[in-house]
Amino acid sequence: MELNVHSKQSNTADRLLLLSIVSILLIGVVMVYSASSIWAEYKFNDPFFFAKRQILFAGIGVVLMMVVSNIPYFQWLQYRKVIFIICFILLVAVLIPGIGMVRGGARSWIGVGAFSIQPAEFMKLGMILFLSGYLVKYQSYIKEFKKGFLPPLSFIIFLFLLIMLQPDLGTGMVFVLTCFLLLFIAGARLVHFGFLAGFGVIGFLFLIISAPYRMNRITAFLDPWQDPLGNGFQIIQSLYAIGPGGLFGVGFGNSLQKYFYLPEPHNDFIFAIIAEELGFIGATFVILLFFLFIWRGIITALHAPDLFARLLAVGIVGMIAIQVMINISVVIGLIPVTGITLPFLSYGGSSLTLTLCSVGILINISKYRKYY
Repeated sequence: MELNVHSKQSNTADRLLLLSIVSILLIGVVMVYSASSIWAEYKFNDPFFFAKRQILFAGIGVVLMMVVSNIPYFQWLQYRKVIFIICFILLVAVLIPGIGMVRGGARSWIGVGAFSIQPAEFMKLGMILFLSGYLVKYQSYIKEFKKGFLPPLSFIIFLFLLIMLQPDLGTGMVFVLTCFLLLFIAGARLVHFGFLAGFGVIGFLFLIISAPYRMNRITAFLDPWQDPLGNGFQIIQSLYAIGPGGLFGVGFGNSLQKYFYLPEPHNDFIFAIIAEELGFIGATFVILLFFLFIWRGIITALHAPDLFARLLAVGIVGMIAIQVMINISVVIGLIPVTGITLPFLSYGGSSLTLTLCSVGILINISKYRKYY
C-alpha cells in the first residue's frame, strides 16, 4: 500500500485555493439574498429569510472546513469504513416512509429539527474516502477485471441504484462520474471503461424510458417552446434571464426573472440570476473562480505525497467540477434539467456544508504537497 503515514506538514495551505473558495462562497451568500428576496418576502414575510439561513450554513461549513483542514489527511484512512457505513445507513433510511421527506417528487431528505439533511450528499464524500482507500489497498489488481475493476464497480452500481430509488438522477450522475474518475486515475484499463460504456448507455436509456418525466425533460431540452408552460418552462425562463443580462447585467438586485418567473431562483438556477444581474462579465468571473479552484486542486493532487492523498484530492475536485459543469450546462440549455445545485453558490444546507467539509480535506492535502 503506497501511503506515507509519516508525512509531515511542510507548507501552509494553498492560498490561491483558499482565495477561490472564499470568493465563490461570499458571492454565493450575496446572490442567494438577491435571488431569493422576493420569494422569501412573499412566502415568509422576510426578504432575508433564505439569506440568513445561507449565512448560517456557510458559517457552520467554514468552521467545519477549518477543523477538517487541520486533521491530517491520512487519518481518514482508518475511519473510512465507519464513515461509509454511516452514509449507507442514512441512504437506506431516507427511503423509509416516515423517515424520508418527499420534495419535488423525490424522497431525498431526512428531517432534523427545523432543518433537513440529504444523505446522497454525504454518500458522495463517504464513497470518495472509501473508494480511495480501497484503490490504494488493491492497486496491484486494478488492471484485472474480476479482482480489481469488478468489486468497486459493483459497489458503485448498487449505491447508484439506491440513489435512483429516491429518485435523484442528477446526484446519481455526479456520484457515478466521480467514482469512475477515481478508477481511471488509479490505473483501470480503458478497455474496461469501453465495455462498461455500452452497458451504461443501455442502462441510461432504460432509466429515461422507465420514467415518463425524464423523457419529457429530454424532449423539452430539444425544443422547450413545444411545452413553454410545462416541461420547457424552467429552461425558457432561465434563458430569458441570461439574455437581457448582456455584457454588464441589469444591476445587482434588479432581476426580473426572480419575480416568480424562474422557480426558486436561489437554488439550481442561481447562475441564471448571476448572468442577468451581473452580465457576461460577472458570470465569466464566477466561472474563472471555479477554474482557479479546479486548477489549484489539480496541482494539489499532482504534488500530493502518496496515492491516497492523490485519489482523495482528485475525487473532491472531480466531484465539484462535474457538478459545476452539469449545473451551468443545464442553466444555459446545453443539457436537460437534472436538478443539481451549483457548489458554494446555490442555497442549501447539506450540499454547502458537505462541500466545505470536502474542501477542508483538500486544503489539508495541500499542506503536505511535495513541491510547486
